[in-house]
Amino acid sequence: MRLLAATPILLAIAACGDDVRNSQSEPVADQLTAIAPIRFDVVSDDPNQHGERLSAVLGCIGCHKPDLTGEDWSDPELGVLWTANLTLSAAAFSEHELTVMIAGGKRPDRALIDMPSYLFSEIHPDDLAALASYLKTLSAKGTQHPDPTIGPKLAEDIANGKFEDSVQQVAEMKNKAPPDLGPEHAFARLILRATCAECHGMDLQGGTEPMMDAPPPPTLRILAAYSAEDFSTLMRTGKPIGDRELRVMDGVSRGRYSRFTDSEIKALYDYLAEFARSSP
Repeated sequence: MRLLAATPILLAIAACGDDVRNSQSEPVADQLTAIAPIRFDVVSDDPNQHGERLSAVLGCIGCHKPDLTGEDWSDPELGVLWTANLTLSAAAFSEHELTVMIAGGKRPDRALIDMPSYLFSEIHPDDLAALASYLKTLSAKGTQHPDPTIGPKLAEDIANGKFEDSVQQVAEMKNKAPPDLGPEHAFARLILRATCAECHGMDLQGGTEPMMDAPPPPTLRILAAYSAEDFSTLMRTGKPIGDRELRVMDGVSRGRYSRFTDSEIKALYDYLAEFARSSP
């Protein structure tokens, strides 16, 4: 069960120094970086500028609002649930603590409730460091939001094992990634894991549950119908072929994927074209 679906979120910004990724099996990071260390494109020598771009691409601006001051996602059945005001919260922790929280899903006193840390657990350490460095530069504004509370429905789902906190999600998903289509597609595979997989699944086959007021996310095999130019337009503007309106993807593309570099978009297109050809 996920409380919040549509774009990656950071429900509360805090961290601790414990590395929650412990396993005897080969982690996805080792699979993805078997050829060479893989990072998102670095378009600036300034790590804070790189981190600012990643804050958009990875979805911090989605659930924390564009100014990163947080948003109220509370529900009487689920509890009091705010995404953090990052302009205040990030200042309270070291850059290392922030990177562990982003990739591990917990803070010193508790697990985070619905931050999708499992998406970010295999991001290159230098990219995580740049994101944390950028968050530390934010000027304080807005108000500090209340700590989360657990409502009756969420408490029931926790007791029944239907809800996993962020630490549990990291542990469950640590060895999962989009299909391996060869080393030439490792860059796109890393990007997809950190971005598209939340809505479309690690297998990229879509889902069955509606997302807010939109239909369920489709399989990404649908992109077999797209030319490279059509796909770039979709990433930059949210406009699919046929000039239709996509009630989730339009906002995600304009706010986040428009910040992809040309080479990132090309890598994604090449991977998804192969995925569409090879998927059953």
